[in-house]
Formats: sequence, C-alpha cells, structure tokens
Amino acid sequence: MKPAQISQPIAAPSSWAELPWGEYYREALEQHLQPWWPKMFGFHLLKLGGLSTEIATNQCAISHQVNVSSQGENLHVIADPRQLPFTAKSVDACLLAQTLAYSADPHRILREVDRVLIDDGWLILSGFNPVSLLGAARLLPGLRRRQPYCSRMFSQTRIIDWLSLLNYEVLYCHRFQVFPWSRKKSGWNTHLPLFGCLGLIIARKRTIPLTLNPLKRRLVKPALSRALGATKSYRQPPG
Repeated sequence: MKPAQISQPIAAPSSWAELPWGEYYREALEQHLQPWWPKMFGFHLLKLGGLSTEIATNQCAISHQVNVSSQGENLHVIADPRQLPFTAKSVDACLLAQTLAYSADPHRILREVDRVLIDDGWLILSGFNPVSLLGAARLLPGLRRRQPYCSRMFSQTRIIDWLSLLNYEVLYCHRFQVFPWSRKKSGWNTHLPLFGCLGLIIARKRTIPLTLNPLKRRLVKPALSRALGATKSYRQPPG
C-alpha cells in the first residue's frame, strides 16, 4: 500500500470546470447530498477546498457557511486546510469535496478537521474511485499528468479505516457516476456501483468509543467468575 503522505504537493483545481466532465461530477454529487442537508443542524458549515465551495448547499439547515481554501474565488477565509484558523470544537459540519485527493498529507487534514468539529459533528467526504474508468485510465502514460488522473485516488475502505481511528461513525457510503461523461441515471449505477467514478462518505464524530475494549472484558470476566463461584460454595449446605 502506498503511503498517505507524499513529499510533493499536487496542483488542485479551483473549479469543477477545470476537470473533464467536471460539471457532471458536481451535479451527481449534489444530487446524492440533497437528502442529507436537511438533517444537519448547527451554526457553522465549513466548505474546504475550491471544489467544495462550488457545491450547492442552499438546502442545508446550517445557515452560516464559510468557504475556505488556500487559493481560488468566492472565498471567505484564505487558509491552508492543514492549519485552520478556527478554535477547537467550533464547527458543526465540514464538507471536503475531493480535498483529500489533492492533498500531500490527508491524515493531517483529517486531524485538523477533527480538531475544529464539535462532538457529533458532521463530516462529508468525496473522492475519486481507483476501481473505475478513471482509475483504469491512470495506467495510460499520456494521462497520468492530466486532471483528474493526476489526483490521489484512495479507496473508501482505506478512508473508513482512517475515520475509525478518529472514532467516526460512518452513516453513508456509496459510489456512483460509472460513466463520467453522462448526466443521466443509468442502470450501471444501480447494478455496478463498485465501479462508480465518485465516492461519497458521510460520517459523524463520536465521543463514546464505538467498540468495547476486549482487554477490559477479559480482565473483568475472571473476577466475576470467582465471585460467583465463592457465592455458590457459601450457599452449599454442609455435609
């Protein structure tokens, strides 16, 4: 497995229009996010990265929405996503549309987002699927330096592993847009979602551990067994 952190940064597009079929990607992503926006409540929504700022979020119940990126247009805050100028636990939701795909250190971005998110805050992640037509096209030498083939394509399983280490509960995980050049809903998205070019993960930050510590369970069980055994021998009649 390739390391998540690399030495050289990747040039990130500031608009979906800079990507081949980028508007189709944006429309498909907005369509899958539409039923989730009314479920999110709070005071502040961060949209990290130039592509995130162009995602329509007018149906989101969070009214104060802040566009954050190191470069681009229509920004409210110019900052590096790895060093956000916000206090800890001050943000209710974060949208990262392809942000990890153009990051040299995605772990650092996730840790920074985790710092600013409140408990039970929402995290929305999208990225390119390596097991798709886009991933297959990266094998062609002439395309590896072009957009979006030059981006980093992490599998959803790998991203979910990163989120589990930060104690996030994944509520939704889906792949779609099998054919990047199509705006229509096709049967391929229904029958072969594994090969969708886009992947979407919606998760929430949890404070209570999602799994019990097996070591603690092993330590407690013998003590209970001995106590029960002593009780049985005490109650046993003599002779």
